[in-house]
Amino acid sequence: MLRPYLRLVGAGFRRHSTYLAASLAGLFTNTVFGLLRVAVLLAVVGPTGSAAGYDAADTGTFVWLGQGLLAVVLLWPDRELAHRVRTGDIAIDLARPWNLQVALLAQDLGRAGHAVLVRLAPPVAFGALVLPFRWPESPWTVALFAVSTALAVVISFALRFLLDLTSFWLLDNRGVAGVYMSVSGLACGLTVPLAFFPDALRTALYATPFPAVMQTPIDVFGERGSPAALLAHQVLWVVVTLAAGQLVLARATRKLVVQGG
Repeated sequence: MLRPYLRLVGAGFRRHSTYLAASLAGLFTNTVFGLLRVAVLLAVVGPTGSAAGYDAADTGTFVWLGQGLLAVVLLWPDRELAHRVRTGDIAIDLARPWNLQVALLAQDLGRAGHAVLVRLAPPVAFGALVLPFRWPESPWTVALFAVSTALAVVISFALRFLLDLTSFWLLDNRGVAGVYMSVSGLACGLTVPLAFFPDALRTALYATPFPAVMQTPIDVFGERGSPAALLAHQVLWVVVTLAAGQLVLARATRKLVVQGG
């Protein structure tokens, strides 16, 4: 029962490992932007030595983990599923003997595994060598970070899946995707740490799944807060977003029947 999905995980890994040059180009770009981001944030931290509990080492860790996780969780949608809805190829996917959401998630996990090796590990190693960086004090933290990252990948996939499903009603969801891309970077803690925000805004953001996509794995690695509470928050959003995806997919399938007559 699980074997086809495990093969899809491997297929997702092989698909993205084929384009090694593109991955290396993305790695170079991420590293350059990481240097720019860390320079800006260190300028904020520098005058007082710390800001919202972040010193120079915390800031460097935040930036380099964020730059690596950006490709692992695939924060911004590729809209491949939305394209298949628009062209009608989605009918072939729905006719296959699988659960579409689980099948696409399996492929995305394979993609994320490749991104960990090529897009996460190198910038973290680079940042740790050339700039202040804070490694976890407990060896167990690394294992918890791996779990948190996997949960973040699932949540990000579930959000992108829901976003693409809007194409069943909108046909062209580029506007919705544009709004999502504009909001998600700030709301998930990519641009600046969410600790920099006012308490009321931070509380409102944690009522959404966005912090669980990036800020939470970074907090787990930096040993900020209770690991159990952080992981529980992610597990909650995994359940909610995946269940929402199944519900919307069921309604979208009926919508496809109506559109197709």
